[in-house]
Amino acid sequence: MVVGIDSGGSGLRVALAEAASGTVLGTRATREPVRTGPGGISARHFLEQVLPAVAALTGAHGSRPLVAVAVGAAGMATLGDELRAALPGALADAWGVRRLALAADAVTAYAGALGQRPGAVVAGGTGMIALGTDLAAWRRADGWGHLLGDCGSGAWIGRAGLDAAMRAYDGRRGGSAALLARAERSFGPVAGLPGALYPRPDRPAVLASFAPEVGRCAADGDPVAADVLARAAGHIAEAAEAVCPAGPGALVALTGGLFHMGDPLLVPLRTALRERLPHARTTDPAGDPLAGAVTLASALAGGTLRLPEDGTLLRLSGDGTD
Repeated sequence: MVVGIDSGGSGLRVALAEAASGTVLGTRATREPVRTGPGGISARHFLEQVLPAVAALTGAHGSRPLVAVAVGAAGMATLGDELRAALPGALADAWGVRRLALAADAVTAYAGALGQRPGAVVAGGTGMIALGTDLAAWRRADGWGHLLGDCGSGAWIGRAGLDAAMRAYDGRRGGSAALLARAERSFGPVAGLPGALYPRPDRPAVLASFAPEVGRCAADGDPVAADVLARAAGHIAEAAEAVCPAGPGALVALTGGLFHMGDPLLVPLRTALRERLPHARTTDPAGDPLAGAVTLASALAGGTLRLPEDGTLLRLSGDGTD
């Protein structure tokens, strides 16, 4: 059997699967995100959540050995040093497993969406990152956070929508009375919004919470909101273009809650993708990041892993690897 793990900002999910087929036998989830500390993502807190979950799953599905584990974690690329140092030994001691993949959550999102085929995946939610591969190397675009990037993300759209609301409040050009009305329904009088927003540690999530209102205004015909989403679509298509491999047959998949906004965003985005990536084909994602972790673990178990190893995005250990 193999284990796939998806660790994100809203908690942790674990799947137990058949090694050969990748068929999921059972899942467990927690609502507590793994903590971070001075060493990055806490290996101790990670193991405190994962070990009991896997014990419960394996106890319910027989005594076959675990042969591979894949972990996808938000922040792995920049905050994963402690996990990369501690997990190979800890999981070998706990389960006797030697084959381990430690991946950024963008990699498991990619594997869940496209499997092991060349292409590009844009993961959009509060933030936004694009990841692509030709199966020789990874290319990344954006994912730099709401102050330095995440262009076209939920936080970006929400901030642009609130900017239009504040412009309407001031009487400046580019304002939207419709967005102003929705902002005041969501947050109260907008003159008080800076004081309410700036001290909050979850500013990106608060900004992103307004993105659906921008989508609703665009669907109702507001031209300012529609322009915000058209500009977001352009940013997303630019990121996909930056990472998508050249040549015909490449696939592009969109994954994440941002794209649940529907046609107000997807219609201009499809147009932008056709213009920037005429050689590529857009496809629906086959699965989510947890499915991607299972895909990695099954491929690692069978010796069929084709996605490229990378020092920070996808680190392998066991069976002759580091």
